[in-house]
Amino acid sequence: MSGGVSVWRVVIWLVLSLVLGLSGGGSALKICTFNIQSFGEKKIEKQEVVDVILALIARCDIMLVMEIKDLSGKAFPQLMTQLNSDYSSRKNEYNYVISDRLGRKSYKEQYAFIYRQRLVSVKEVYQYPDTQLGDEDAFSREPFIVWFSSPKTVVQDFVIIPIHTTPDTSVREINELYDVFQDVKQRWTSKNVIIMGDFNADCGYVPKKQWSSIRLRSDTSFLWLTGDTIDTTVKESTDCAYDRVVLHGDKMIQAVKPTSLDVFDFRQAYGLTELQALAVSDHYPVCITVNAAPRNRG
Repeated sequence: MSGGVSVWRVVIWLVLSLVLGLSGGGSALKICTFNIQSFGEKKIEKQEVVDVILALIARCDIMLVMEIKDLSGKAFPQLMTQLNSDYSSRKNEYNYVISDRLGRKSYKEQYAFIYRQRLVSVKEVYQYPDTQLGDEDAFSREPFIVWFSSPKTVVQDFVIIPIHTTPDTSVREINELYDVFQDVKQRWTSKNVIIMGDFNADCGYVPKKQWSSIRLRSDTSFLWLTGDTIDTTVKESTDCAYDRVVLHGDKMIQAVKPTSLDVFDFRQAYGLTELQALAVSDHYPVCITVNAAPRNRG
């Protein structure tokens, strides 16, 4: 990214500063999912890319980050340090929980949840073991599940089940999320569930004829906020609804307006070229907003 990069960085930081000043003013909660695409030591060294990532995180109160390939374990903490350095408060604005490195053989990734700790806190985490009898090792990267306390929203707590499927096995993995949901339902008392992530749920990986066999889709108690025609990819040559958000629980569904769904086109928003945007990721973040709790009018 040469030629005019310094100007681009200044523009990004101005946008970031504006977002930092405005975000979190209310009690509504913006929750995002983002495949950050191969985040590790090489990407953290590209400050113009990091600036965009920081701006994207700062738009959200919780962000699920996928495809962390941080072999040294240093890149992600560096990202968090930069993120929190823009706040003057004694306590870090953002905290995070991160999974172990997950995957088969030598290829590994991590899930992480970055969250604004003055709005939410982590009650519990659970690494799904993927040892269901007769159906072991269904997931390439087993869900790293987090139960959040959220006192300022309509729902006081909720569970997020993340997933980053392997494209060639996405049908099986999306279907198996139903079993993960049932496991979590038995383990924890919360009835408010969000299932989100990079499902790879389009463009040939999930044929239309297969949808009826996917329990997460055929069970009408699950609400798919993301339709099959949205585009969550950065490349001009692709139009794929890879990244999805699914809700379960009456209160959870009522707490999120479908119109709050936001596929954030950071390329257009920040005036980037396609190549500049692809240096950040080949996916756009997908966000929803959980409604604020009613004010006490006592």
